Amino acid sequence: MSMDRLRGRGIIVTGATGIAAASARRFAAEGATVVIISRTAASCEALATEIVEAGGLAQAIPADLTDVPAAQAAVVEAIATLERVDGLFNVAGGSGRRMGDGPLHELTPEAFEATMGLNATTHVTVTAPVLRAMLGQEPDADGARGAIVNMGSLLATQPVPELFATHAYATSKGAVAALTTTAAAYYAPRGIRLNLVAPALTISRMSERAQADPATRDFSRRKQPLTDGFIAAEDVAAAAAYLLSPEARGVTGQTIAIDGGWSVLPIGE
Repeated sequence: MSMDRLRGRGIIVTGATGIAAASARRFAAEGATVVIISRTAASCEALATEIVEAGGLAQAIPADLTDVPAAQAAVVEAIATLERVDGLFNVAGGSGRRMGDGPLHELTPEAFEATMGLNATTHVTVTAPVLRAMLGQEPDADGARGAIVNMGSLLATQPVPELFATHAYATSKGAVAALTTTAAAYYAPRGIRLNLVAPALTISRMSERAQADPATRDFSRRKQPLTDGFIAAEDVAAAAAYLLSPEARGVTGQTIAIDGGWSVLPIGE
């Protein structure tokens, strides 16, 4: 594997902790200039500073991506900073539990809309201006105008009702998967690729509740034996780096499950 695959490329990452942080570090280590957009200014700026101090190129733009005008302004600033946008990794999102996500018969319309807004609408808000920028730039040496990786979840297709009865979250991730597939078909002739990563249980700030639960930890060890439980954020970052690199120039409209074996093991195993 070349650790220089992203040299000279400009990449936007949404989010500044967990998978987003691991990915921003990975992209910068492979030579990309990274712009990090995240709601929490302290985390966003600390991550950019860490990357720069390690010899990489990074800039922080704090913005709440659920605030559409603020998100759009942040993306416009990121595009201007990079001049050319070669890649986007949409990571920002989270659990809808605090907004009332749960089983469908208990789910209020307000909780559903808030969870969809956090995990699906934010993808649209960020991706649309990035696509406009990519469409307006010349193809690179490989004939590509850009690549986008969206964040899915294995829970959208591999439910675990006894542990995760968060139906709005799963629906939001299913919506992102459908968006990725249909957009990939539309933009392929225009030299833009879109793919999805779908992690299983992963170590992150969002999964702290699950990590602390004995039943979930036991489940992760049984269903994710390749990683002996919860997956490291760096494993997801490695997949995203590949999908954003020229090595994946023939890959679009695909979902890559980073799941430690979950999707191929029976429920009872």
